Amino acid sequence: MTTTQTQTHTARTDPPTAQPSLWDRRFTLYFTARSVSLVGDAMMPVATALAVGAVYGISGVGYVLGVWTGTFVLLVLFGGVFADRFGARRMMVGADLARVLTQGVLAAAFFAGTPPFWLLVSMAALAGAAVAMFLPGVNGMVPLVAREPQRANATLKVADALAQLVGPALAGLLITLTGAGTVYAIDAGTFVLSALCLALIPLPRGGAPLETPATDSAAQTGSSLRRDLRQGWLEFRARTWMWAVILIWMGYGVLLFGPLIPLSSTLVSDRLGSNAYGLAVSSLGVGTVLGGLLALRLRPARPLAAGAVAMTLYTVLPLGVALGADLPVLLAGHVVGGGAWAFWSVMWATSVQTHTPPAVLNRVTAYEQAGSVSGMALGQILAGPATGLVAPERLLLVSAGACLAGCAALFAVPAIRTLRRAAPQASVEPGAPTGGV
Repeated sequence: MTTTQTQTHTARTDPPTAQPSLWDRRFTLYFTARSVSLVGDAMMPVATALAVGAVYGISGVGYVLGVWTGTFVLLVLFGGVFADRFGARRMMVGADLARVLTQGVLAAAFFAGTPPFWLLVSMAALAGAAVAMFLPGVNGMVPLVAREPQRANATLKVADALAQLVGPALAGLLITLTGAGTVYAIDAGTFVLSALCLALIPLPRGGAPLETPATDSAAQTGSSLRRDLRQGWLEFRARTWMWAVILIWMGYGVLLFGPLIPLSSTLVSDRLGSNAYGLAVSSLGVGTVLGGLLALRLRPARPLAAGAVAMTLYTVLPLGVALGADLPVLLAGHVVGGGAWAFWSVMWATSVQTHTPPAVLNRVTAYEQAGSVSGMALGQILAGPATGLVAPERLLLVSAGACLAGCAALFAVPAIRTLRRAAPQASVEPGAPTGGV
């Protein structure tokens, strides 16, 4: 080979190291689908807290949210199996269409007057079931539509944050001006657009369907539902750092995340007005934007340890509500809490995606989601009855203490503290063996 040929060959095989663009057609459509539905979803906690709370009180809000969450927990493991069998995209589109129905029914009911409590609970259960079929695929889709999971997760978290910024304030305004029916109708419309964008995501190169690698494998082996669930459980259990985090998050669900919306919505609205609660949740969105942008730039060697440091700052959110902070202090606390939560979320999602074999990612995601959300359902249901025994302010002080205790527990587990950053995993062939980390 001549010198000229050698130089030409070198130029062709050593491309520039610049990062590839994240915004190809697949990720753009996926980002659009997630963004529009997140805006609608961001309106729902405020709509539920204000519209349901005005008629049925704290207990009503807690039961509606608890039924939604409880149904999700009961069914999400099956959602993970179905996403691995039939493909994440199919399950997500079907779930979006189901939620068009539930939110449309509630919109009509609110336009007609005051919905009966049984209808609110029934639609909450159906919506929770739809989300159980949808969410396992969210985590599994990211490596399929994006070259760099952390950049994609951080970008999606920023979109989530912007939704949290716009959605709650818009929900409070719309409820004041037009009533809750408008909020539910908008939410139904976002799911129509989300389903359309997901369905239009193009096939990857090679012509294979944009589904998880386990889809064909499950069909070829005739694997049973029980076997699929067991495989997902074994993969989840093999990762000490994963199940240890989920145990901590179950405690968070009962003591922190579960009671936070029912208690804070009532305390803030009673003291400062319903618009103040919408502004507080929007401030949470501002913080989430900042946390997501920070996660775009920082790539810590130990992502979960860095996320645990950030989560200590979340304590100021329940603490500010419990201490009756003035509006500026309350909003600042929500900004700080939102940033802490966003940074942790990106570190966690990226760790799960890059330390889990793609063939079982949806099932493992389902297990971690079921565990982390199960405590939240209990916390939401118990929030109302607990206020009959203890003042809401004292309960939120307990929440603040639980946040700090959970962060200490994250640092105390070596598998969490020492987990190192990993490169994105390549797709595996159907039937390829997988192993724990």
